[in-house]
Order: sequence, then C-alpha cells, then structure tokens
Amino acid sequence: MSYASTNPFTNEVVERIPESTDAEVSQALEAAHEAFLAWRETSFAERTAVLKTAADLARQRADDLARLMTLEMGKLFTEAKGEVELMANIFDYYAELAEHLLAPESLKAKNPLVGDVTLVHEPLGVILAIEPWNFPFYQAVRIAAPQLAAGNTLLLKHASNVPQCAAAFEKLLHDAGLPRGGFINLYPSRSQIETIINDSRVQGVALTGSEGAGSVVAAQAGRAMKKSTLELGGSDALIVLPDADMEETVKWALFGRFFNCGQCCVASKRMIIADELYDTFIDRYAEAINQLKPGDPMNSGTTLSPLSSQRAADDLKEQVKLATANGANVQELGVKIPEQGAFVQPMLLTNVTKDSPVYYQELFGPVTMLFRAKDADHALTIANDSPYGLGGSVFGTDKAKTLDVAKRLSTGMVFINHPTLVEPDLPFGGIRHSGYGRELIGLGIKEFVNHKLINGKL
Repeated sequence: MSYASTNPFTNEVVERIPESTDAEVSQALEAAHEAFLAWRETSFAERTAVLKTAADLARQRADDLARLMTLEMGKLFTEAKGEVELMANIFDYYAELAEHLLAPESLKAKNPLVGDVTLVHEPLGVILAIEPWNFPFYQAVRIAAPQLAAGNTLLLKHASNVPQCAAAFEKLLHDAGLPRGGFINLYPSRSQIETIINDSRVQGVALTGSEGAGSVVAAQAGRAMKKSTLELGGSDALIVLPDADMEETVKWALFGRFFNCGQCCVASKRMIIADELYDTFIDRYAEAINQLKPGDPMNSGTTLSPLSSQRAADDLKEQVKLATANGANVQELGVKIPEQGAFVQPMLLTNVTKDSPVYYQELFGPVTMLFRAKDADHALTIANDSPYGLGGSVFGTDKAKTLDVAKRLSTGMVFINHPTLVEPDLPFGGIRHSGYGRELIGLGIKEFVNHKLINGKL
C-alpha cells in the first residue's frame, strides 16, 4: 500500500511515507496494550482533561491543520477550517459528558434472590480505527474522542493519501498529554491490518470507508471473534414535496450535493422531485451550480474544489460514461473547470433507470442524479430502492406530511428541510450496505465497552 501526499490541485506528489515495518507494528501493539493497562485505571477527570486540551490545541492550530487537509485531499480551505472546529467540538463534547454517559446504572430485578443490580461500562482494550480521506480529522476524532474517554487505547490506520493529517492528529493528542501508546498512527500494509485484527490484545475494529473494505475487515474481525462497527457508503435521497419552499430547497440542495465537492457519505446524491416542481427545480438548481467558482482550494473565492485525487476524478467520469451507455441523459454545468488538477465538471444525470448499474451506485463527486416523482409514495419508492441506508432529507412546508414522509424513509438518519447534518450531539450511522453500529453521543462511546452486570448496589 502506497502512502503519499499528492496535491490534487496540481497532482504533484509532495511527500511519500514508507509503510510501517513488521517490527513497528509489533511495537505499536505492545505499546498500545501497555498504555491501556494504565489508562483504564485513570479517572474520568484525567482522561477528559486530555480531550479538553486537545480541543484547545486544535483551535490554536486551526490554520495549519486546515492547510494540511487542503494540501492532501483538496478540501476548500474555508471548509477545512470548519472541520477543525467540528473536531474541537467533539473533543469538548466527550470532555464534558463522558463520565455521565458511562455512569453505572442501577437496576432492580424482580427475582428476590437477585435484588439490586448495577450495570457498569468498562473499557475493552486496544481498538483499531480504519479511517477515510474525505474528512481526515473529523473521521479520526469521531472514534478517538469517545474511546479514549471510555478508557480504551487506539491504533489508527488512516487513508493512504492523508498520511500527514494522520501524523498531525497523533501529535495533537500527544501534545495534549495523552500517555505514550494511548493513540498510535501506523502506515500498515493490508496483511499487517489483518495481523493487527487477529492480535489478542486488539478488542475491536471501527471502519469508515467503502463497501469492499468494510466487507473484508468485517469478515476478518468476525473470524477473530472481534466486534466491528462499519460506516460505509451512502446515496442519500433529497425528496422535494409539492409544497416545498423552492428558494430554501435549492439553497440546501446545492449545499447538500456540493459540500466537500460532493465527496461526503451523506451528500444529497439523489434528488427526487415532485412532478409539478421538477422543471422549475432543475432550472433553479442548474442556475445555482452555474455560480460555482472552480479553482485553487486555498483561495477564499473558490467554491468548487478538485476531487481528492486524479483517480477519484477518473472513476467518477467512468461512472458517468456507464450511465450514458445505459440511456441516461447528461447535462454539464458551470464555469469550465481548470485543465490542471483532479477536477470534474458538475453534471446532472436524468433518465437513470433501474436497468442501469449506476442507479444503485454511489456517485462521490459533483454529479447529481435527478428523478421525477408522481407523489409522495412514488418518491419514497424511489428513495428506498437503494442498497444504502445512511441519511436523507425531505423538503416541504406541511409539517405533518413532511414528517410522515421522513418516518417512512428507510435510513439511519433523516432531516427535514435540511440535508443530513453532523453534530457532536447527534448519532451517526446507517443500515443495510451503509454499515452497522453508531458513532457519537452515548451510542458511540458504548460501542467498545463491556456492559458488565454486577449483582449488588455500588
């Protein structure tokens, strides 16, 4: 596996990172386990103090961390700054609430021989985190903050194109006072990943990534009898009902599809529009796309960045070719993109039928699939006809009708009059091919703990 920083705006290789050696992996496993034996005995006050300091350091280093994201995966610098703040907020969330979320629970059994019962939540050990490139710091903190707060230690295998972000995240935690071995960044090969999962000191694996990677890692974890959580792809539907506020809907549709240049698991990838609004929506949505400004993602005036890599851009273009070969109509929009860099011209795909493989695929970039719906039931039929089930949104002004459609949308998360949101105090996760398990809030912090029953009152 090749680890390298390649600037997607110039396609220049900035730095290459060698893979971890077998000895480095072995040393990391030993260090993480030894750190766990001590870390699990520390108080919540000690653990959360590290998280609070990490939040403060992240805000102090915001410009440097944001520049690193922009360099390695092309994210708009303005969006990268927002990601750093989100990371800090997640550190703050668990610094404030971890002890409360993991507080012992008192139960009362009906059987008089049992009587009082206490349910405690104890850390398990070393957790392997396998994370993607599209949100280099947010994805890492989403597993690191709750699990460190719970008393676990972590090994990180980050995406191969963001090795400097991975190292910067590790340094942030070390500088915040996390003991040696509490969080270790590695650059492992695929075979070394399996070695890590099979190691008896590793108690679980959390992966955010592709379906292919998820199925492989889940199988390896299953064979090793280790718990896993998976956050995989998504093809979120954005349903527009007949009474939707058109101005607000178009505004949020643009945001939902083009945030992070569309490289987001919960991006609004499929827009399902009420028949009577369809033509008006397309006209206004296309007009909004035409206002986007492609260019250097470091410039504040740029609103359309390159994709994360030339390979990502080429793969997306191949999906569009596949769609057209199966009868889809393609409309290119916007200012002409630069010839340099991993850019993709924004496109609308219409007439994508169920006979086309693309109908069931995830489009990771500035390409929107649009569908015309006869009514709400038809819109839901289209929306739920997907192997994915991550997020989704419904736009309408009739609160009862909009809520009814939202309740019938088969996903892990549904938002009304807004694309799928990510916040520290909201759970994140999906169903079907979008994975299993939840991250953030109390659900996330309890994914890798032992829920131990004690017959007695503590």
